[in-house]
Amino acid sequence: MTWYFPFIFLGAGALFGLVRLPSSVFKITDYAGNIALLVLMSAIGINVGADDMIIANISIIGLHCIVIALSALLFSVIFVLALEKTLLPLGKLESRLADEQIGAGIKDGIDSEQKRSPLVWIIPMSIILGAIAGYLIIPQNTLLIVDRCFLISLAVLYITVGIGLSQNRSVFNYVKTLGLKILLLPAAILFGSMAGGAVAGLLLKTDFHISVLAASGMSYYSITGAFMTQAYGIHTGTYGFLVNVFREFFTVILLPLLVKVGKGAPIAGGAAGNMDTMLVPVTKFVGVELGFVALITGTVLTFTVPILLSILAQVLN
Repeated sequence: MTWYFPFIFLGAGALFGLVRLPSSVFKITDYAGNIALLVLMSAIGINVGADDMIIANISIIGLHCIVIALSALLFSVIFVLALEKTLLPLGKLESRLADEQIGAGIKDGIDSEQKRSPLVWIIPMSIILGAIAGYLIIPQNTLLIVDRCFLISLAVLYITVGIGLSQNRSVFNYVKTLGLKILLLPAAILFGSMAGGAVAGLLLKTDFHISVLAASGMSYYSITGAFMTQAYGIHTGTYGFLVNVFREFFTVILLPLLVKVGKGAPIAGGAAGNMDTMLVPVTKFVGVELGFVALITGTVLTFTVPILLSILAQVLN
């Protein structure tokens, strides 16, 4: 994959999203994005199952992914706590949002998200079934077709992410309400994740293009796994996917502990996932007002990840 691949398709999607079209058109693009995501995850699963080296070393890879995920989570929390104690006291911000009832505006949206999308369980199943098919059924001489499907679905997914960027411009307008200082929160999570990936890479003696890139996915497992697979191969892509799945898993498990550490710790754990899958559980622990902040943070990080991965891939090569 050329380094500008994400920029081309993200940009095309963003431009398309600016066009005034009926809402039905954008619903179709949502369906297309979901289908592309399932094809992408199935293709990753097939390639994993067809790779004898990955299958033989899956326990070691899994352990490494857990270490990287926990390190990224830990350093994100540390960076956010440092920010919370200095430049961005979230307790005061929460009081201000409560007084002005700014956060109340997203309560209905958060409540509606409690009906979890079936993709939450369909995506893991597509990976598992794909891996089984790759191991038992799919002939090696058809893997080129799988790779073509992978690349096409990745392009479609980037386009739909770009469309989402344009369609969610209102979230970025909230930044004006809270001030640019609120952007320090996603920045702290981003740099904390990168630092965690670097530390894990040193501990595990793993190349930084594996540990840092995987950690920089910040829970965005679909894009991260796909990007790293296309850029470096299925072995590295497996790290990109698993590290970010584990990050979401450990964040959910540790939420009761994280909220005792600090107001921003659950938000740090959710990272890019705060835009969708992690929004409800994080909001339940931090409250609606800071759930509003989590939404902004997740949105900023979600649209940062594809660009960040492309840049880091060039720097770490």
